[in-house]
Amino acid sequence: MSENEPPDGAVSTSGSRQWSRALAHYEKPDRWKAIGQLLNTLLPYAILWAAMVWMLRAGLPYWSILPLLLLAAGLLVRVFIIFHDCCHGSFFPSKTANQVLGYVTGLLTFTPYEGWQHPHNRHHATAGDLDRRGTGDVWTMTVDEYRAASLRTRLGYRIFRHPVALFVVGPLLLFLVSYRFPKRGAGPRERRSVALTNLGLLAIIVTAHLTIGLPIYLLIQMPLMAMTGSAGVWLFYVQHQYEAVYWERHAEWDPVRAALEGSSYYRLPRVLEWFTGSIGYHYLHHLRPRIPNYRLRECAAEMPVVPGAEPLTLRGSLTSLYLHLWSEEEQKLVRFPGRRSRDRLRS
Repeated sequence: MSENEPPDGAVSTSGSRQWSRALAHYEKPDRWKAIGQLLNTLLPYAILWAAMVWMLRAGLPYWSILPLLLLAAGLLVRVFIIFHDCCHGSFFPSKTANQVLGYVTGLLTFTPYEGWQHPHNRHHATAGDLDRRGTGDVWTMTVDEYRAASLRTRLGYRIFRHPVALFVVGPLLLFLVSYRFPKRGAGPRERRSVALTNLGLLAIIVTAHLTIGLPIYLLIQMPLMAMTGSAGVWLFYVQHQYEAVYWERHAEWDPVRAALEGSSYYRLPRVLEWFTGSIGYHYLHHLRPRIPNYRLRECAAEMPVVPGAEPLTLRGSLTSLYLHLWSEEEQKLVRFPGRRSRDRLRS
């Protein structure tokens, strides 16, 4: 067995419930591993920032910082994974430490801690449930819904599902604009979280203006957010948007099947697995959300349950770009209807 892959020999869904309970010990955070991950993430991130500021203030051409920007964006993805663990209360043993670190990493990623935590927990509670879509997930219509929709709704859905909208425009709007406002129906804690994050970002911007200068700050921060946001949205998208993904009506919905069949195993090269905090083991994360990212790999090595679908590779995951609708009849994600399909719809 390769150390990079979960063991062979999948067991039944009912059997996986027993293993899910047996693997609960991986949910115990390790303080020293957590501190080590903070050091090997935040320290190089700060050094890269300082280097880029120095290079720009020294008058070096902008293109010279592009390799550093790419590395810093990878580290900022890793920062978001730490933030994500804090939202699950899994990074540190202490609830207070998770909350404090969640606010700090939320500032670095422009994401309000409790304002993001609630819809994300909702995503975990409803993933794969067709009757409870709409919170913390990617808008996915069924084939029948698409057929019955108005032309305006279809057009809006097609624009939304276009790769440029999903992975270029969408992430910037999400992190820079949408997260600046509380969600509809948000409680006091979520609203406070959004307000505190906005105040913190304002303080950072004012400090940058008074020290390194606002233009230099924006020349670094904006491309960082663009690259990090695109990578983050892609990871979230591909982990729940592939042909053999699990969706079911609420009456038949099974949370264990939703974890094992509705969340992918994204098999990434080791260096990308490091930058993404092993989030490619997404089926494990949905099965036991409180396992910290730094224990997912060792958990996968012990667990005899593998996801229902084949592992996704970098190349294979690109097919997800062409899958847009859930077919309840075929039980899989399918493309938009072609010309012949549209002719049948009109008849």
